[in-house]
Amino acid sequence: MTLYSMPELLALARPGGLGAFNVVTLEHAEAIAAAAEAAERPAVLQISENTVRYHGGLKPLARACLQLAADSTAALTVHLDHATSRESITAAVEVGVTSVMYDGSALEYAANVESTAAVARWCRERGVHVEAELGAIGGKDGAHTPGVRTDPDEAAAFVSATAVDALAVAVGSAHAMHTRDAVLDDELIARLAAKLPVPLVLHGSSGVSDAGLRSAIDHGMAKINIATRLNIALTAAVRAALAEHPEISDPRRYLTPGRSEMRREVEHFLHLMSGR
Repeated sequence: MTLYSMPELLALARPGGLGAFNVVTLEHAEAIAAAAEAAERPAVLQISENTVRYHGGLKPLARACLQLAADSTAALTVHLDHATSRESITAAVEVGVTSVMYDGSALEYAANVESTAAVARWCRERGVHVEAELGAIGGKDGAHTPGVRTDPDEAAAFVSATAVDALAVAVGSAHAMHTRDAVLDDELIARLAAKLPVPLVLHGSSGVSDAGLRSAIDHGMAKINIATRLNIALTAAVRAALAEHPEISDPRRYLTPGRSEMRREVEHFLHLMSGR
């Protein structure tokens, strides 16, 4: 088949939200692709800079994800998530990734604008979609903790100054939550959606309830990032398999149910985001 671009997937997902799921292992990628095919919904395979460090490099996992996406009957693309350096972005583009998220939120506002604009210019020349982040001055955790919010006027100025293609905003979610009790500010989401000319991205979506995610999409959120829920599903299935069969040593015996549980989780979210 073919590899889709991020703008194509965002358009295909409307009027629902686009599900973007983080890949840590090949099993994650296989589960996401299989779920997207079953749900007949577009999806994004995301590789974070933390995962790149875990594997000791980007190319092997990125190439596997790109091949899975190209071979799938579903509409898929591969995205580099939370890249904090130009080197990471250059490596991703060189391997064939056409969507990146540059995270300059650890920088002071002016430096964030300058570095993000430079990344956006470089990527635009190569046909690469750029997502950026704006919550508050501070790092990744600071921009996505309860109480921190993105100001619509500041966000509009940031998008205008940087010419990014999408913006991750702070509206009440937090990364790596194991409970689903984060409360999003839907009124702020609606104000941001009305003010900004680019799609809004929700990070930390694993901590938001199903009803909360649907409401966020209805109020204007376009791309929904999910990572922790997949890892919880994988780990629970692996633990159950090893508890039931403590004698097994073949990883296929316990990773197979883990992959199946991740597929079910992704399929659930894709149907939820579609509004069907």
